[in-house]
Amino acid sequence: MTDRPLTLMAVHAHPDDEATGTGGVLAQYAAEGIRTVLVTCTDGSCGDGPGGVKPGDPGHDPAAVAEMRRQELHASCEVLKVSDLEMLDYADSGMMGWPSNDAPGSFWRTPVEEGAARLAELMRHYRPDVVVTYDENGFYGHPDHIQAHRITMAALEMTDLTPKVYWTTAPHSMMRRFGELMREFDPDLPEPSAEEAAALAQIGLPDEEITTWVDTTGFSDQKFDALAAHASQGENIFFLKMGKERFGELMGMETFVRVRDTTGAPVPENDLFAGLR
Repeated sequence: MTDRPLTLMAVHAHPDDEATGTGGVLAQYAAEGIRTVLVTCTDGSCGDGPGGVKPGDPGHDPAAVAEMRRQELHASCEVLKVSDLEMLDYADSGMMGWPSNDAPGSFWRTPVEEGAARLAELMRHYRPDVVVTYDENGFYGHPDHIQAHRITMAALEMTDLTPKVYWTTAPHSMMRRFGELMREFDPDLPEPSAEEAAALAQIGLPDEEITTWVDTTGFSDQKFDALAAHASQGENIFFLKMGKERFGELMGMETFVRVRDTTGAPVPENDLFAGLR
């Protein structure tokens, strides 16, 4: 037996990603005394600047945006009671197809082996029992999310660790509910094109394919407040428009697909640490 605390490591792409998909489990497991380690891969410099100025527009200062988002990330981690924050500080690559994808120092053009080696060192240091990141498509195709997936899986191969490994996902039933809510809040929202609808249908998984359903409703206020800490990106964070009650109804359940396990814990499960305690 060891007195080393059980440890969750979440590997995310940008400041604010930690709150959207894993804010509930980070807050819940921290409250249970589990060490929570957040690795944020990029500096978020392709986010909105003060006043909502967009990347590439006059007045957008990537370095200033990165510093602002660093401060917001620290505030979010304080809300979620994250034990340890590690920032790899690669340059934000922006959305797929943006010129920033190929900018020097961007996460997207960083060799996977380089990023994986840095992450593997963190894994050896923290020795996580559970690792959470995105699926191969980065959930919705964002290049930095895809790269975070790649370096996480490669880093695991570089170590002798055997944590349970999960990819964040969403059940199709939740995605349908999300679409309904968006129309409720914006009745003038245009219908998606056939191409857009097909792309949306690829996000998430059928409900029956999800292995892990963690009810974090009791921590949804913390999750909301963590998202709100990223105030500079508020225009892009639809969930903040719901208010806390509606937010908790939609975002209180966090869902994952388990892709590696040595515990033999049966699925479906309701705890990322099932079989470990």
